[in-house]
Amino acid sequence: MANLTMSVTEFILTGFSDIWEQQVLHAVLFLLLYLTALVGNLLIVLLTTLEQHLHSPMHLFLGTLSLLDICFISVTVPKAIIQSLTQNSSISFLGCVAQVFLVVSFACAELALLTVMSYDRYVAICQPLHYQVIMNKAACEQMLAASWLSGIISGFLNTSVTFSLPFCRSNFVHQFFCEIPSLLKLSCSEKYLAEIGAIIVTASLGITCFISILVSYIQIFSTVMRTPSVKSRSKAFSTCIPHLVVVTVFLNTGSIAYLKPVSESPSVGDLLVSAFYTVVPPTLSPIIYSLKNKDMKAAFWKISVYEVYFLYPFKYFIYSKYF
Repeated sequence: MANLTMSVTEFILTGFSDIWEQQVLHAVLFLLLYLTALVGNLLIVLLTTLEQHLHSPMHLFLGTLSLLDICFISVTVPKAIIQSLTQNSSISFLGCVAQVFLVVSFACAELALLTVMSYDRYVAICQPLHYQVIMNKAACEQMLAASWLSGIISGFLNTSVTFSLPFCRSNFVHQFFCEIPSLLKLSCSEKYLAEIGAIIVTASLGITCFISILVSYIQIFSTVMRTPSVKSRSKAFSTCIPHLVVVTVFLNTGSIAYLKPVSESPSVGDLLVSAFYTVVPPTLSPIIYSLKNKDMKAAFWKISVYEVYFLYPFKYFIYSKYF
């Protein structure tokens, strides 16, 4: 078994199609989605970094979420675009290991961060008088560190267990990136106890996060509905609904991808399910937040006006004078 495992030096990713025209179409579609996600999330990172009034805990978490989304989508999509255009579907063994580690790490870290963001909204709405004390700078930094650490631990655990199994059936991964369920189908080992243990640990993290988010929002909506002011209710919903939408999309698509049984004859539907949780949430997240968050929109227009009326004339003067 060890010799067979060592003989696997690369994996072949099947992708969406073998037809050149369809491969180009997939590459163009992925490129458009990737650029949308990249620009949108980078904009949020810049706004939350540059704008002084966006240095609140909520916007700190939002900027970190956008950074995670950039990292998450960059692990799989650029490689898939290159594969479609060059028709080279191979990925090295170490490259596959790195891809699995990064996908799991960023996904778990994002889930933990979404839980932290729901807790932040709970404190802001249900305990507004204690918000500054509870959500102080040190507490926010510890929550962010815990989110990243939980992702790294989950990534290391799942990756080490997955690649400790022998691969001898094939090196064809029926997916557009190295995904754990597809890799497990290639193993000729019948001993999945370690992998089951890793899945249980990761699932426990996911269930804990889901229950925490659910409890937070039950308390939030209960408090909001008792608020007599229509304006206050509207403001609370405007900050909570975008986060709730992102959580729902991310959890649903991720759960379907990892909990559904892997079919014996892989189809395009299996690829689409994986594309949904790796591509759709990072792409939709900045759109949802930018449309619903008034502070984000105000900061965006402020920077845009500053760019047009101040920086552009200055750059035009420099260009005309020296070039």
